[in-house]
Amino acid sequence: MNIKVIVAAHKPYEMPEDEMYVPLQVGAEDHLSLGGNFYRDNTGENISRKNPYFCELTGLYWAWKNLDCDAYGLVHYRRGLTVKSKRSIKKYGPLKNSLTYEEADGLLCKCDMIVPTKRKYYIESLYSHYSHTLDGSHLDMAKEIIGEKYPEYLPYVDRAYGQTWGYMFNMFIAKKTYGDAYLQWLFDILFEMENRMDVSKLTDFHKRLFGRVSEILFNVWILKSIEEGMVVKEVSYLAIEEEDMLKKGIAFLKAKFFGKKYEASF
Repeated sequence: MNIKVIVAAHKPYEMPEDEMYVPLQVGAEDHLSLGGNFYRDNTGENISRKNPYFCELTGLYWAWKNLDCDAYGLVHYRRGLTVKSKRSIKKYGPLKNSLTYEEADGLLCKCDMIVPTKRKYYIESLYSHYSHTLDGSHLDMAKEIIGEKYPEYLPYVDRAYGQTWGYMFNMFIAKKTYGDAYLQWLFDILFEMENRMDVSKLTDFHKRLFGRVSEILFNVWILKSIEEGMVVKEVSYLAIEEEDMLKKGIAFLKAKFFGKKYEASF
């Protein structure tokens, strides 16, 4: 199986060595080339100029429209997927333990889509967490558009919004049929949201809302697709750099209990 996984990046960074990975500069239209072996998301059919609003989705759009393969997906330069043990990761480092082609191929022989393990919020639903940290009206508008364009998805919107866990980061590896179906559905919704919203007065941080909304909508699509027979396999989330979980946790609690919205990425 021909599998290609883009590694979304906006700066030079060490990449996984496996040939399955495609280093991709996202937002390339408005920035100098990173050079080296980086592809650029402003080639072929693309939405590179939307990167300040759509984040890594400009990379997924590029993969959807331009890669010739049997399966494709996305990871980040600082986030990946793995089936290796914590012991192996500690001994050899995260990048050396990134999911390999052989591992991905073996998994896709038994499933249709590979996703990172669920992120659990415990005391928050996907909707309440988004509403507390960002702006819940974004998800309200997404639901309204889904009701107009894809009403059969509405029960799954309610289910996904109410979950206390989710598949996050816009990371997955899917057989092409499923990847294409998902992205056709997703971008149809997001482009309509874009048409209806005025983002000109938002800060640069908050303008990135379409990339964030997509993380929630992915869970909507997953729920319906699983019920229709799609087989999903979870693998471990791989942090390429150490994450400050204390800082994240404090910001999470401030948002929930004191109404302190997120104003920067962690």
